[in-house]
Amino acid sequence: GQTLKSPQDIQVYAVNTNFTLRWNYTGNDTDVTFSAEYQWFEDFKPSETEWKELRGCQNVTHTECDFSSAITKYDDIHRLRIRAERREEVSPWSSIFEMIPYFIAQVGPPGIELQSTNGVIKIKVSSPEANQDQKMWTNDLIFNYNLVIWENSSNAELRSQRIVPVQIIDDLAPDTTYCLKVQAIISSESQGLFSPIHCIKTTRKAVNDLLCATNLSVSALNMEFHLHWNNKYKQHISYSVQYLFSYLKTLYDDHSVKWLNVPGCKNITHTQCNFSSVITTVSGLYLRVQAMGEYNKFCLSKEIKVDPLITNEIGPPGIKLDISDALLHIQISPPGGSQGEVMRHNYDLAYKVLYWKNSSHDAEGIQMKETKQTIGTVPNLTSSTLYCVKVQAFSKAYNKSSPFSKEECIQTPGDKILPLIALATFVTALVVVLLVAALLSFALYQVYNKIKYLFFPSCQPPLNIEGFGEQVFISPYLSTTEEQIENCFIIETTITEASQIDFKDYKHSKQSSRDSGNYSNEDNNSGSKVSEEMVEKGIV
Repeated sequence: GQTLKSPQDIQVYAVNTNFTLRWNYTGNDTDVTFSAEYQWFEDFKPSETEWKELRGCQNVTHTECDFSSAITKYDDIHRLRIRAERREEVSPWSSIFEMIPYFIAQVGPPGIELQSTNGVIKIKVSSPEANQDQKMWTNDLIFNYNLVIWENSSNAELRSQRIVPVQIIDDLAPDTTYCLKVQAIISSESQGLFSPIHCIKTTRKAVNDLLCATNLSVSALNMEFHLHWNNKYKQHISYSVQYLFSYLKTLYDDHSVKWLNVPGCKNITHTQCNFSSVITTVSGLYLRVQAMGEYNKFCLSKEIKVDPLITNEIGPPGIKLDISDALLHIQISPPGGSQGEVMRHNYDLAYKVLYWKNSSHDAEGIQMKETKQTIGTVPNLTSSTLYCVKVQAFSKAYNKSSPFSKEECIQTPGDKILPLIALATFVTALVVVLLVAALLSFALYQVYNKIKYLFFPSCQPPLNIEGFGEQVFISPYLSTTEEQIENCFIIETTITEASQIDFKDYKHSKQSSRDSGNYSNEDNNSGSKVSEEMVEKGIV
């Protein structure tokens, strides 16, 4: 029978794409080896239902094995099992361990390089999977990094801070050894292993530290940004303000060469700079001041980070009041003037409107409305009363609010005037509507007449001409020359046909023509006389 026991407590330990299978074996047998098998389910469906040998875990003598080379699909389900073997004898298979590699893998330690210069430590971090062909996390930009640093002494106090891949650590004592370690973090639930501890000694700062701009601060109102700083150096000195977009610091290459000068703030002598021209709401930025003294000595200040929509303060909105239709109309202008639309769009501004009757005693009955619209109305006004309004803008998304606007007031008309205003407004609107309707009707009538005149003329040719001699009647709007040609043509045709009829028929035709009053102008009469003479000559 089978005497070998099955392995127990199967576990998989994964760091990045390195996988180790571990288990316990309670048997007292000697010369026992272990072999494992696996199944792989692609897209959660059985793609290889049969068990296959797990590469790296065949005939091992210890209670662990590395099977990293056998795993290439990190998002699929894998099942593992293992058994003990001794020559021809085998144990029953262990219980099955099921896993999805991506969810059990731990983030490995990042790589770090240190440089000590001018009293600061420069840290360069490489991602946990740098220079690896197989990667669990295909995008290195998902990592954040946590630094722990302390003085190398017996009573050291640990200091922890978030850092970017290329980070300058200042505020350090000179000629002091500091030790540090770094871990990569994807989320609060996925924190990686710390790197090995590195230690380095700081140097002393350069003497020209007095040149440096200090106490950098930013003031911002309605997307107008100003940088301020202090100057310790009393002699001639010039400043250049430089900026770097925040996202460049998340990259792993050295960003020290990517700093740019703020337009209008290069080689200035005063200690402030308007840097609104480089502000974008898409990305934050870092600022620093380069001070330049005599003999080309210079010093770079500490950096200050600016998150525009967080740093910026919202100013009060503008308001205009008007009374019409027995309503108080309140028109709100977003804060910022020319930047108003930018402010309203990015902050999703809403407004708190306060209004009240300003009596001789005091402001009474203050009422409040909240709205996202920039136009509001207040109904049920009291006549001959002074109404006052002030408005505050606020953003729930950024937990910001502006000061209230300047108080604006307006007087309502008396008892008889308010109804008259409403009546006058109604009558004016009615008159305007009637005028527009009349003008529209007149225009349509003129268009109708033009169309009828062009395509359906009321004037028709006489019956003795229409179709006479098989000629198509031409429009009455032909030129005078064309009409004369037509008359000659009709006369010529009449002569041709008159030779085939007797004189009595012609007399009868002439009498019919006289009775018809359609074409009784002088030209036609003269034409009739000519044709009559020519007909008589033709008969003779």
